[in-house]
Amino acid sequence: MDVKALLRAQHIETPSWAFGNSGTRFKVFAQRGVPRDPYEKLADAAQVHRFTGVAPTVALHIPWDRVDDYADLARHARDVGVGIGAINSNVFQDDDYMLGSVTHPDAGVRRKAIGHLLECVDIMDATGSGTLKLWFSDGINYPGQDDIRARQDRLADALSEVYARLGPSQRFLLEYKLFEPAFYVTDVPDWGTAYAHCLRLGPQAQVVVDTGHHAPGTNIEFIVAFLLREGKLGGFDFNSRFYADDDLMVGAADPFQLFRIMYEVIRGGGYGPDVAFMLDQCHNIEPKIPGQIRSVMNVQEATAKALLVDRAALGDAQSSGDVLGANAVLMDAYNTDVRPLLGELREEMSLAPDPMKAYAASGYAEKIVAERVGGAQAGWGA
Repeated sequence: MDVKALLRAQHIETPSWAFGNSGTRFKVFAQRGVPRDPYEKLADAAQVHRFTGVAPTVALHIPWDRVDDYADLARHARDVGVGIGAINSNVFQDDDYMLGSVTHPDAGVRRKAIGHLLECVDIMDATGSGTLKLWFSDGINYPGQDDIRARQDRLADALSEVYARLGPSQRFLLEYKLFEPAFYVTDVPDWGTAYAHCLRLGPQAQVVVDTGHHAPGTNIEFIVAFLLREGKLGGFDFNSRFYADDDLMVGAADPFQLFRIMYEVIRGGGYGPDVAFMLDQCHNIEPKIPGQIRSVMNVQEATAKALLVDRAALGDAQSSGDVLGANAVLMDAYNTDVRPLLGELREEMSLAPDPMKAYAASGYAEKIVAERVGGAQAGWGA
């Protein structure tokens, strides 16, 4: 196995919203130099790719990244050195969606939500994106508030309509979340619900695993292995959690879990273009661009360690029932310091061996602080 070649080919997608202002549910914190429009978000995302070499696409969020001319936005992305990745829909920030979007009891609200999802497919056509990402905050807070089964019927109808609109080279990824903002029932609460809906629709519907959207103690690598086995793992939203959906930098809370996930991806044949590695994080207190660079590096390190697993030795230990030997093979790979390997790889790619230091020395942070004066900064809801 040529580990360097596989690492060189890695593709980690950054999210446009990670470059805007964000915060907690109590306060959005502003930072100097934050982008004021989608064009400046793409320019910042291009810096992540410039210093890591493995972040060539940027996910958009609609309407946060709405522009008049999406073809022009795609041209701008190419001009700064990146491409447009997944298009993320937003049916959770409108007053009409207080009781749900595609599962809302009112047919008019459902129609409005579906219209937005179809608009996102139009944006895919205009930008060349092949992936639509769907997350629904839909759910109920109290027993008896709505008919649980009827909401699943409404969800299925909406997904069917969107699926029928996809082009032959397009797909959608259905995201799930245990809870929040709905507390009694969430309409897509787990991988099984998402899997069942996608299975019913066909091969262009797949599941996306957000690593922060699970109950404490959930074995995410089992979910990954199962979905890969069924051909239904479409991608990841990488982040970290200590308690709920914390949206911290991937690998920050449990780097060993990230390693275990990446091993299952590699072992299951998911290391390639069919499974998207996307970041989904909100940098509340850390600088935006360095936060994304560090996140990309964390995924790279976990991937490198997973690629170093001696799979032949592991298979021998597993087949012979050598419990401690099998565990030792995994731990030996995990405990390997892969930073020198990644530094060598970056130099071979004509990059600085330490992306964080290189970005800090580039002067870009100071440049955008000086230039981005006036106007409204991008952030949640903008």
